[in-house]
Amino acid sequence: MKVIFIKDLKGQGKKKDIKEVSDGYAQNYLIKNGYAVKYTKTSCKILSEQIDLENKEEEKNINEALEIKKQLENKTLRFIVKSNEGKVFGSISTKQIYEELLKLGFNIDKKKIIIKNPINTLGYHIVKINLHKKVTLDLKVEIVEK
Repeated sequence: MKVIFIKDLKGQGKKKDIKEVSDGYAQNYLIKNGYAVKYTKTSCKILSEQIDLENKEEEKNINEALEIKKQLENKTLRFIVKSNEGKVFGSISTKQIYEELLKLGFNIDKKKIIIKNPINTLGYHIVKINLHKKVTLDLKVEIVEK
């Protein structure tokens, strides 16, 4: 019997996979427990519509991320901090960068802001922001003395 997986099942199939399995396994386990549905013309049509809808949503998300990247590409976030001979007291965190981006009108998740090296010296630093799995932004952060 052909089935379409509607949930991931380790070792068997991922969501949207179409597989041939034995009738008993399909009826008594996969369909009964909600992991798959029987493959029919209707279920195949619904699957293709869902895939089209998800592709359009993905494209929309990528375009939004590219727009944000375009707006932030040439911007530099500036932080004024106390320091002693070039050494900053403390360091700039993702939370501070998030709050500064929020002031500019960009609501970007803190978890998407990646700081590889601690920002604890004066000058320019590069912070990577994952706007989407296919779109990343290198944002300049400037640390100046008070």
